[in-house]
Amino acid sequence: MVNTLFLPELREMLAENNRAELEEFCVTLNPGRTAEFMEGLSNDEAWQVLQFAEADRRAEIFSYFEEDRQLELLELQSAKQVAKLVEEIPPDDRIDLIQQLGDERVAEIMPLLPIEDRRNIQRLGCYEDESAGGLMTTDVAMLTESLTVRQALDELAKQASDLETIYYLYVVDNDRSLRGIVSTRQLISSLNHPERTLGEMMESDVVVALVTEDQESVAEKVERYNLLAIPVVDSRHKLLGIITHDDVIDVLREEYTEDAQRIAAVAPLEENYLQIALFTLSWKRGLWLTILFFAAILTAVALEHYHQETEKYGWLVAFIPLIISAGGNSGSQSATLVITAMTSGQLALKDWRTVMRREVIVSLMLGGFLALIGFIVATLLAPSLYASLVIPLTLLAVIMVGCFFGALLPMMFQRLGLDPAMMSNPFVAGIVDILGIVIYINIARLMLG
Repeated sequence: MVNTLFLPELREMLAENNRAELEEFCVTLNPGRTAEFMEGLSNDEAWQVLQFAEADRRAEIFSYFEEDRQLELLELQSAKQVAKLVEEIPPDDRIDLIQQLGDERVAEIMPLLPIEDRRNIQRLGCYEDESAGGLMTTDVAMLTESLTVRQALDELAKQASDLETIYYLYVVDNDRSLRGIVSTRQLISSLNHPERTLGEMMESDVVVALVTEDQESVAEKVERYNLLAIPVVDSRHKLLGIITHDDVIDVLREEYTEDAQRIAAVAPLEENYLQIALFTLSWKRGLWLTILFFAAILTAVALEHYHQETEKYGWLVAFIPLIISAGGNSGSQSATLVITAMTSGQLALKDWRTVMRREVIVSLMLGGFLALIGFIVATLLAPSLYASLVIPLTLLAVIMVGCFFGALLPMMFQRLGLDPAMMSNPFVAGIVDILGIVIYINIARLMLG
């Protein structure tokens, strides 16, 4: 939602070219809040406001704009102005932005950037988008282990303005091979011993990410070890860059969103829901809906196969929705719990026996409770007390089957090297629906003849 609180004042300041107040507006608030208050401005107005901020502050505010607006601003302004802005953007965000621009625009901007920035863009552009290399920034505090605490602080002061973060200082040798890590807190705490070297202080057992490592794996490491940043190295342990926690949060949000969409039987959306083309949205939803539709056809075939029984005992038909919903819902619950536990690292394939044992016990508890309710309802519709026993027995069996398959199928998918989230809730429910009909009619046959 557009924040209109400061819009009249901003437009008035622009009309009067009130430099002092516009400069104050750009520095007083958090950059994210500043960008939020500029949402209602036109692209030209927003760009004018940005010109009253210092170069580094301008890049910070710009980074909080929606991606579409960022691209529009970069396409509309002169190549020289755009190059000045792009130069101040952190390397990891800069490469993402450059890759979204048209080839002609990139060709205009690149020659205007410093040579080191051009090389940096070319290097980062070689890595896969979803790899550690595609996520990292090359602005990293690198120091040698021979530096004393005092020397390290002096060197850090020189580098600080060009760094995205200084949570950790990375100790390297002359070949940039990572030797260890020292936190800024450690460094400041050691001011009482200014002659102590980084080599004496550093932690050599460092959690790292390989440059080719998948971003989801990197995010899991950062989450598991509670890191603010993780160093990225190549196969020779040469330090290439770091991935900061804000980028990891974006990855986790993206992965959780994709998993949620898969669980709901929707192919992951690469764009914002409101921006994605309707045809693309229909395709991503329709693919799984078609598969589920054929599963529903099998349910109809199963019902037709047992039409003699349903005609003979007409009261059984009234309980079909109850039976299949109980089985499908219990299966969906189990699938969701297992998928989320697997994606968050709470359980692995080796735990399958424990998982199945727990699901059997839980299904007996749930099935027993719902069977009791089902029995009470069945006594009102069934021709006899004995006949009404078909419903609780079926509910117990179907819920056990639902929980069993809901837990088993995602684990089977992972065993086959597939994403367990692909075993969506509707798909599990579709399988259990078919099995539920078969179980229901066969229990009725067995008991009622």
